[in-house]
Amino acid sequence: MAASLTGFARRRIRNGTIVGIAAALLVATAHLAETTLHDTRFVTGWILLILIAALALFEARRRIPVLPLGSASAWEQVHIYAGWFAVAVFLTHTGFGLPDGPFEVALWIPFVAVAISGTVGIWLNRILPRRMRDHGARELYDRIATRRAEIAAEAQALAIASARDTASVTIADYYQKELSVYFQRPRNALSHLTGYHGHQRRQLQQIRSLHRYVDASGRDTLERLCELVEAKDDLDYQYAAQMALRFWLFAHVPLAHALLILMVIHAVLAYAFQVGP
Repeated sequence: MAASLTGFARRRIRNGTIVGIAAALLVATAHLAETTLHDTRFVTGWILLILIAALALFEARRRIPVLPLGSASAWEQVHIYAGWFAVAVFLTHTGFGLPDGPFEVALWIPFVAVAISGTVGIWLNRILPRRMRDHGARELYDRIATRRAEIAAEAQALAIASARDTASVTIADYYQKELSVYFQRPRNALSHLTGYHGHQRRQLQQIRSLHRYVDASGRDTLERLCELVEAKDDLDYQYAAQMALRFWLFAHVPLAHALLILMVIHAVLAYAFQVGP
């Protein structure tokens, strides 16, 4: 594992260095050209258009995994580092400044949105799958609702049985007031995505605080309720993580496609009005 991590770190440093050198050369070349009164906007514009079109191919590769087009992980790495280089090209193309016209704004905003959503996507795809492995067996997204219903049904059955088989309604009352709603739907999505677990600790402490009010059988029931709360919390994490990954993909891909269309229109207009040499 250590060797694998070291190899991954080496590749990341190597790829980052290559992108950094390429970006520095691009900026230096553009600056030198401008000092000699050469307009580099058409060159950087075409480079940017080609890069964005190439980056869009990653979605095509993801949708056609069976074709012999190289591994998805290799395409992902190319996509990430080409995306960083595209940011450098964009900044060079815009002169590291803000847009000064309506169409420039219409291009600037989606590019920034694509860059930000891509950066968020890198974090989500690096962190969430690893954290999901720490929250129980991974459930298929379409199975989460069914599994949640199974947990809720068992918890309700325990509460009913405790009231029926003992002289105490302590567990049943607590279930009705605190746990019934908790088991019915996903909870604490933001806390799960930020890695905060205080809600689970408080819930378990409250359940275990009831030990002094019940007999040995009741304590066994409370411990099983704690296990169900933990299972439900793991399931909620799986749901929050998978929803975040799905929402990110549904946001990033349409934005990228819209950006590509706008860039093609921009290129046509630039030539039509003979902007640049």
